[in-house]
Amino acid sequence: MPDALPPAADLILDLEDPTLPSARSRPGLDHPLDPLGLAALLETTSARLGVGRAGPRPRTRAAQLFHSDLAVTRDALDREVPAALLEELGLFSVRTRIEGGKEQYLLRPDLGRQLDPASRREVAERCVAGPDLQICVGDGLSAQAVEVNLRQILPVLQTGSATLGLSLGTPFFIRHCRVGVMNDIGDLLRPGVLILLIGERPGLGRADALSAYMAYGPRAGQTDADREVLCNIFPGGGVNPLEAGAYALRQARQMLDARASGVRRKLEAGQP
Repeated sequence: MPDALPPAADLILDLEDPTLPSARSRPGLDHPLDPLGLAALLETTSARLGVGRAGPRPRTRAAQLFHSDLAVTRDALDREVPAALLEELGLFSVRTRIEGGKEQYLLRPDLGRQLDPASRREVAERCVAGPDLQICVGDGLSAQAVEVNLRQILPVLQTGSATLGLSLGTPFFIRHCRVGVMNDIGDLLRPGVLILLIGERPGLGRADALSAYMAYGPRAGQTDADREVLCNIFPGGGVNPLEAGAYALRQARQMLDARASGVRRKLEAGQP
């Protein structure tokens, strides 16, 4: 009969937490050609470089970090934006045509680009039509990104629009949201510029990055070529959400002046 396992209190783990910053930045190569160069490179990126091998397989520490980061990504996909946060910031909630939860959301991005009929009616009834600036918030692929950044970036957009003399529409939240829903909202409200704050696709270990998609006069038929985006918005390494709000407002003002956004605005401004 095999020996009984020791009590949990007697177990000794000889591997450090692989998610600690010190562990993340430690090379897995025993004899790198340029140790200082590799160490400097690892400090500038979260990419998996110099992880090393144990025979044909990844080392234990690298495998642990991979699975830990993968769990963060899966949690971000399954998470929902808390109703308390939306209430705190004065956002009413609508939804897209997704009816089958996150699984359908991932498989049918086309349904996430349109509001469902009840939401279309609610937006038309509750929102100001034809504002200079309309702000919307979508969960996208990471509700955590909304939780982490919204309290900082949304007030900047709201107060900054008044400073620029821009009329502001009624902000609201969109559940199971894809970027293309901007066209549907544009057809309903006819804003000058629409800013959609949406959770980015989570990377391994990074689930708190927000994007601000912007479009002048969004309407049916527009594509990504008609939009502009400020991505990697998050504190402590990305674009600070306070700075991102100020930058997005400046871009919105320029779009209104040029009466264009995306590729068209760049071409008319003579930008490459």
